[in-house]
Amino acid sequence: MMFADRAQSIQEVIAPALAAGQIVVCDRFTDSTEAYQGGGRELGSEIVRELHRVICGDLQPDLTILLLPDIKASLARARRRNTRQAASGGTDESRFESEKDAFFRRVYEKYRAIAEREHMRVVVIDGDMTINQVHQQVINAVEARLEAWQARYKTFA
Repeated sequence: MMFADRAQSIQEVIAPALAAGQIVVCDRFTDSTEAYQGGGRELGSEIVRELHRVICGDLQPDLTILLLPDIKASLARARRRNTRQAASGGTDESRFESEKDAFFRRVYEKYRAIAEREHMRVVVIDGDMTINQVHQQVINAVEARLEAWQARYKTFA
């Protein structure tokens, strides 16, 4: 289902925007699927990457910002958020947060492995910094990538 949804998004939104020369920002893509399904659920990276290749045409982001906070702090925040949301009459989205610590260790390690494998694309930012520090690190990473693209495209012009 995740790949069907992603393929539809690529076809209807992402590909047309890229063809029009626009910048596309996504909050989740195949790295998340690889980390949660391939790592956390122990399905392995190969199947996730092959499904992405076949179903999504192997479309890859030019830049991925990976906010990587401490596992325990991140899980505690997510569980508090779900508790507040459920208490206020919202939906409890705790499907992943109810998993055991070992699951999240595997997800964390898989994200680390992806960042190492895709070091030219993935910028890892320490998610334990203050909001302002994280914001500045994201701005720095995006600006650096945009400057590199501009320099590369000027060379071809």
